[in-house]
Amino acid sequence: MLKEKVENALKGIRPALQADGGDVELVEVTEDGVVKLRLKGACGCCPMSTYTLKMGIEQRLKEEIPEVKKVEQVK
Repeated sequence: MLKEKVENALKGIRPALQADGGDVELVEVTEDGVVKLRLKGACGCCPMSTYTLKMGIEQRLKEEIPEVKKVEQVK
């Protein structure tokens, strides 16, 4: 259920990432609310990727889904 909520929220975030040549892939959602994502394309090698992940994606997911506690990037 939580994974579905995260996927739906990512659908709203993806267009902004894709506009800059990037994307995001959901790798895992743990039982304790940790969302593991893989940034792809231009986002995967961008020096601002940590900022995008924490200040953009993580913040939005936490606002929309209170069960999300943390977002981590995986390679």
